Amino acid sequence: MTAASGGPQTARPTRLPRSARRKQLLAAAQQIFVAQGYHAAAMDDIAERAGVSKPVLYQHFPGKLELYLALLDTHCDAIIAKVRSAMMATTDNKERVKGAVQAYFDFVDHESEAFRLVFESDLRNDPQVRQRVERVEQGCIEAVTDTIIVDTNLSTDQAQLLAAGLVGTSGQSAQYWLANGRRTPKAEAETLVAALIWRGIASFPLQDGTSGGTPAEIG
Repeated sequence: MTAASGGPQTARPTRLPRSARRKQLLAAAQQIFVAQGYHAAAMDDIAERAGVSKPVLYQHFPGKLELYLALLDTHCDAIIAKVRSAMMATTDNKERVKGAVQAYFDFVDHESEAFRLVFESDLRNDPQVRQRVERVEQGCIEAVTDTIIVDTNLSTDQAQLLAAGLVGTSGQSAQYWLANGRRTPKAEAETLVAALIWRGIASFPLQDGTSGGTPAEIG
């Protein structure tokens, strides 16, 4: 029996450009990975969340690991870019420190909770995942190191050590703040951490021989 003209029609899935479909799949995967972790997440769940068939999902990503790594790359690049942007946004070193701290607090406080993929991955033992997580720390340290070298008379090794301290303090403080229920208002927490870092780093002399902040004797 032929359906009458103008009767109900079965809706076809919307065809999206490849880049738009990839973005949609990554967004769905992120929700599943954040909620369930890598090991508990299933490609079926991701396809269902995205509203596509599994074959469509596999057209873009050959497996769950490739999908996870694509997400990691996106968010690792984002936090490195935020820290580098903070370094380049001003020549005021105190503001640079504030910007770097804020970059970490913004990252962990984002509603997507994407930071969990980077800092709390349950797949750290995989070499490809570990490489990307380590790249975040190293990329942020390099961004800060470059600025310290330009502004001070410190050697590369010394600048890297200071940069590691800034990055480590910012990241750990932001994660602690979130894990403990945001008990200190975000802006106040950022100011406190930035002040702690600045009081140390400001004591190092600039290239022109002046201090970066409050003078202090370095023993």
